[in-house]
Amino acid sequence: MATSQCCDNPPTLNATSGKGTVVDNFGGLETYIAGSFDASKPAIILICDIFGFDAPNPRALADKVAESGFYVVIPDFLYGDPMPPNDLSQLPAWIQKHGPEKGYEDAKLVIQALKEKGVSAIGAAGFCWGAKVVVELAKSGDIKAGVLLHPAFVTVDDIKEVKVPISVLGAEIDRTTPQEVVKQFGEILSARPEVQSFVKIFPGAEHGWTVRYEVTDKAAVEKANEAHKDMLDWFTKYVK
Repeated sequence: MATSQCCDNPPTLNATSGKGTVVDNFGGLETYIAGSFDASKPAIILICDIFGFDAPNPRALADKVAESGFYVVIPDFLYGDPMPPNDLSQLPAWIQKHGPEKGYEDAKLVIQALKEKGVSAIGAAGFCWGAKVVVELAKSGDIKAGVLLHPAFVTVDDIKEVKVPISVLGAEIDRTTPQEVVKQFGEILSARPEVQSFVKIFPGAEHGWTVRYEVTDKAAVEKANEAHKDMLDWFTKYVK
């Protein structure tokens, strides 16, 4: 079970945020979409943390990734039921209702919907809870490449089984997946040259730093932007 840091710094949700649009049914899920569709474009699925797809920062990130030439979708894998902020006592029951395993099954339907539209190159990035969904996609080979950002629930055994290029961006200060565990991920991947990998620990960063920052905090924005650039560089290299 992930520790309380998963619930730290909850965002203020805003269903109208972002430059993109929300559709009622994309692979069976309500979905935020950024970028104009072109079947020849590669697509990126962003899989949010426990606070869901109405959080403004992930939507702003989707807009940024779309501006780089990707078609970006953020499906609501939580079905309109994000983790209640500031109430850690509800986390165990909430996780039982929203296990990453269900997210993985839903993600396969989103991938199918993208392929039915003609998209052939698909990548995925997962934040906290969403990272477990992405690593499952990377194990099954359903995506071209994956990025795990301050992951939760991801195990050493998961990393041993990934089949596609994988990037792991971890925080120095993280009780959910401590940097020592992220370093283990790196050691395992280094011993698997057949899988392209990139592992980085961000000094001074805390769990959730890539999506749970105040836009008025210049230092926090810069640290998040560094991770966003690493993520985008990975997709640019491997999802095409």
